[in-house]
Amino acid sequence: MSEINGKVVIITGASSGLGKATALRLAKSGARLALAARREERLVELRDTIKAQGGEAIYQVTDVTDRAQVESLAKAAKEAYGRIDVLVNNAGLMPLSPLDELKVDEWEKMIDVNIKGVLYGIAAVLPTMREQHVGHIINLSSVAGHKVFPGSAVYSATKFAVKALSEGIRQEGNGEIRSTNISPGAVATELTSTISDPDTAKGVDEMYEMAIDPDAIARAIAYAIEQPADVDVNEIIIRPIRQPL
Repeated sequence: MSEINGKVVIITGASSGLGKATALRLAKSGARLALAARREERLVELRDTIKAQGGEAIYQVTDVTDRAQVESLAKAAKEAYGRIDVLVNNAGLMPLSPLDELKVDEWEKMIDVNIKGVLYGIAAVLPTMREQHVGHIINLSSVAGHKVFPGSAVYSATKFAVKALSEGIRQEGNGEIRSTNISPGAVATELTSTISDPDTAKGVDEMYEMAIDPDAIARAIAYAIEQPADVDVNEIIIRPIRQPL
């Protein structure tokens, strides 16, 4: 039987892309899911799909930039299932642009979602995981969290921060909390749709012609979760085989 079977997993950004693919894969392995995103109709559809396939899932509309909503999500998961085993901090934005464009509003949104949203998730589940003396926090960083390129400065800064937070969780885990940092390259999701700078969007669209399926990342997440309790998979970088960056 899979190590995933019966584990309670919270997934943010679950309505599409990596979050949705992860939910579908983990549900098939017997995980009990708490799905979170802002688009309720998509969450309902995903929950119903999982249930129709014999899986178990609840959902809660959640904006990860609102700490109270994230706390409520964790509370709902614990009330429904009695515990929280895994948090997949997946919600994120990628409105790339050169610094000279001064898209400060977009910078602030990335900081709010990509950094503060991750921190709110950690804060919401950590007390429960400490009470249980076991837990697993999986953060979605990016190849841009390892390498900066023109147009990525602020996005990369947020993803470097996610990588740092993942390492901090590992060092402070005290043999109880597992930490996994997942860094995808080009993956076929809605992430590129937030790029408002036309020149940057054109370049990214060309690179994303090689994008891999979101299930590739879902498989990596499942791999990290299904390891024995004394094994902590800390870092996974996944790119299309043709991606040079």
